[in-house]
Amino acid sequence: MAASSRISGALGYLLHATPYSESSLVVDLFTRDYGRVAAVAKGARRPRSALRSVLLQFQPLALSYSGRGELRTLTGIEWVGGVDTPRGEGLLCAFYLNELLIKLLAREDAHPGLFDAYGQALREMAGGSAFDETLRRFEWTLLRETGYAPDLSCDTAQRPIEDARRYAWQPGAGFAPVAADAGATGLVHGSTLRDIGAGCYSAQRSRHEAKYLMRSIVGHHLDGGVLKSRQILIDLQNL
Repeated sequence: MAASSRISGALGYLLHATPYSESSLVVDLFTRDYGRVAAVAKGARRPRSALRSVLLQFQPLALSYSGRGELRTLTGIEWVGGVDTPRGEGLLCAFYLNELLIKLLAREDAHPGLFDAYGQALREMAGGSAFDETLRRFEWTLLRETGYAPDLSCDTAQRPIEDARRYAWQPGAGFAPVAADAGATGLVHGSTLRDIGAGCYSAQRSRHEAKYLMRSIVGHHLDGGVLKSRQILIDLQNL
């Protein structure tokens, strides 16, 4: 997306890092103005590397890099600070957010609104806020920003969604109304769809139904892929 081959001081976060050669890393960065960017952090694995000490996940960073190919070269990084790192369950949830971004967000595709939502979610997780509500709001923002979000205002017959009715989500089609006495699982009330659109999860039913709806929609767009962080969260909840 960037016209220049050299970017300086871009606000961003480190999503993931993997070893590259004996002394370097390939880093997956999420920037506000340039989207996801892959870059080589040369020498970052060396004990005395200046990059190594500031390559921190879940912390806002000022990133500088150069190059025009798919793999840039990280030339500088500064810790912006001012944010606590999530802990415990909040840390697992934060890893889940990173995995979602890596799996669903295309490279070099800027989404400033999604970037801001990510930062807000990290702050809420670090503060010990209701994690389920934070996750649902972020999941919906991600789906909306990437074009994967279904229409919440009308059903598959283009009739307005009704709060009291129940609906079944159909991939590629939207929400189909079901009979009042239908006993199928995975159904969602119209009031839940309204709450999702408003980002409001004060109702327990909305929290419960939204959780499984988001899981279905995200899973569909992963094309059979598995989110490791989500499975860890599920296992912990089962325990």
